[in-house]
Order: sequence, then structure tokens, then C-alpha cells
Amino acid sequence: MRHLLLALLLAIAIPTGSAPALADNIRELTWSELIPADAPPLPPQQQMPIHDLTQLADALAAESGPAAQQSMPDAPVVEELDGQQIKLPGYIVPLDVTEEGRVTEFLFVPYFGACIHVPPPPSNQIVHVTAELGVLLDALYQPFWIEGPLKVGSRSSEMGTAGYQVAADKIYPYEM
Repeated sequence: MRHLLLALLLAIAIPTGSAPALADNIRELTWSELIPADAPPLPPQQQMPIHDLTQLADALAAESGPAAQQSMPDAPVVEELDGQQIKLPGYIVPLDVTEEGRVTEFLFVPYFGACIHVPPPPSNQIVHVTAELGVLLDALYQPFWIEGPLKVGSRSSEMGTAGYQVAADKIYPYEM
């Protein structure tokens, strides 16, 4: 009887494969993994994410010019990523800011300044993110990690078209 009771307690306490995803099941992605292997190559200036804030002045100076058009608003996506729990580093381009100064809806991109007045990256290099708490507007000049379930699907805004969407569970500063 004691063994049966212990077995029942363990069956209740230990999660099975049908339980929600655990932190160990989060897939850390790179931006290149959001591009199908057979997709056309990216334009040269968009092949490497920029995490170098020494280029901040150049990006901010470009804000006085007209908005640039997105060259690939319907770039192919990786369908197999749909529904996966992911972790991805990048930069925030705000779409919705609360009265308290928190960005709760944004485009997540691989380099600083994307979607402002430089050509937005292809749609498979943009993730549309919603976050209940959001990020303070003053913190947007630094890179962040986002974590949450990735949904494959197009979402358009005035800043560009995203090929993916995430309802962020976590957003925190990127540190190497």
C-alpha cells in the first residue's frame, strides 16, 4: 500500500510530456534561423545584426529623412517554428506606448534603427511583439531578449510587415 501511495504522489508531482513547456524547452534562436534555407539572400546591409551602439549617432541622424520602404514585406518564413517557445535577442521599435511611458506593442528587429528611416528588414527578420507590462520607453536604445511562444503569421503596421508574432512572457536587457 505504501508503494502504491508513493507511486500516485510521484505521478501527480512529476510533469509529463503534455505539461506546459518548461524553461529548459525554450529554443534560443538567431535571426538567421528565421530565414528558410532556400530563401533568397538578404540585402548586404541586413545580413549581420548590429549590437554596436557606436553607430547610434548615424541611426539617429537618419531620423530627419523620409521613411524608407520595406524591400521584402512578404519574405518566406520557417513554418516549423510555429508554436515553439523561443528566446531571441534584438532591438525594439515601438508601436504602442502607454500613458506611463511603457512600450506594450512593438516590432522586434535584429539591428538598431531598423524600421525608422533606414530600409526595414525583410518580414522574416521582424517579429511583432505584445507584452502586458512592456518596456520603459527610455530603455529602447539597448538590445533586449524576448521569450515567449512564436507564432508564424504576417502582421502589418506603418513601420513594416512582420513575418512572426510573439506574446512575450519575458523581456529583459541583452547581455553578452
